[in-house]
Amino acid sequence: MGLWILRVSFLLIAAGIGFSVGTSNTPFVTRGWIVPSIVGGAVGLVAIDILVPRKRIEIISTVYIGIVVALFLTYVIGSALETVMFGAQIEASEFHGTIRVILATGLSYICISLLIQTKDEFRFIIPYVEFSKEIKGHKPFILDTSVIIDGRIADLLETDIIDNQLVMPRFVLSELQNIADSNDKLRRARGRRGLDIVNRLHNNDSVDLKIHESETLEMENQPVDMKLVLLARNLNGKVVTGDYNLNKVATIHSVPVINLNDVSNSLKPLFLPGERFAVQIVKAGEETNQGVGYLDDGTMIVVEEGRRQIGNKVPILVTSVLQTSAGRMIFGRCEATES
Repeated sequence: MGLWILRVSFLLIAAGIGFSVGTSNTPFVTRGWIVPSIVGGAVGLVAIDILVPRKRIEIISTVYIGIVVALFLTYVIGSALETVMFGAQIEASEFHGTIRVILATGLSYICISLLIQTKDEFRFIIPYVEFSKEIKGHKPFILDTSVIIDGRIADLLETDIIDNQLVMPRFVLSELQNIADSNDKLRRARGRRGLDIVNRLHNNDSVDLKIHESETLEMENQPVDMKLVLLARNLNGKVVTGDYNLNKVATIHSVPVINLNDVSNSLKPLFLPGERFAVQIVKAGEETNQGVGYLDDGTMIVVEEGRRQIGNKVPILVTSVLQTSAGRMIFGRCEATES
């Protein structure tokens, strides 16, 4: 509501300015293009604001700071040039406007371009300036080549269990492209699978995937694994990998690392087919002669030939495990001997 009040107020003020100019003593020819320009420009700004609802603060702040720095440099350099021209007996006033416009345009482009390209190393936040590289909120996840080719990261993200920003360095994407262009059929298939996973993540609106373009000086001439570790340390993020060696390298450099294989192992069923354990049968099952028991974590155990053992704790042999989005169920066969 507050945003719409601001927009309406802005349009009313613009209309008031246009009316004021239109009723002034300004020549008719001037009023003929200034008044529509003021009103049309205001409407255009509001339309752009509405059509682009999601604006990145780092882009806005870099443009803002870039323009401020460019205007300051324009004033300093322009004053110096005018002084030199005045000393050379050239009438500075003839070139004053032209020099300032040229300087302002060129310096604005250079400053904004420089800040956009280096915003990850030196970030500006409005209304205050933040010089620290510390990431506020969730730490970003830095993806390596192995975890992309593996593909399980895409399935994990589609569960919406992870809200962290995903960062894919440009050198990792380049490595995937090189693998996909390999002459070896197996490597080529792995590379193409990796690119398909990247495209899948990119098309998922719930995933915040960012391609990190720039590299610091310390990353030059370093292997990919070391670049990942340095980037994670620079962004205060975590490396996500399935590579055992990269896991060790990150640990040595005190960089947090998430091994997808460890995550997968932690989610495996507690019991596997063929294992034996004891459970108390608490009620009858849906099928004939079935009994039902529960583990301490609430996992349901469906026991064949367990109906007659209700109330007893009996040993069972696991026959199968069913894992669904609704939970986990273990099926087993009662091994209790009849008296």
